Amino acid sequence: MAKTGREKNTKNKAKHSKLMAQKKNKKKSDEILRKERLKAIIKKAKEQKNNS
Repeated sequence: MAKTGREKNTKNKAKHSKLMAQKKNKKKSDEILRKERLKAIIKKAKEQKNNS
């Protein structure tokens, strides 16, 4: 038999989903930033190698 009254945990689930999405987006942006930095370092190293 179904429970009557207030729905169970809807606020907590919504909050948790929001926080997990933030965490996922932050991780993805950090990963992209790290890749860009690495590309810049590699490019700079190649330029130095070609110049010398």
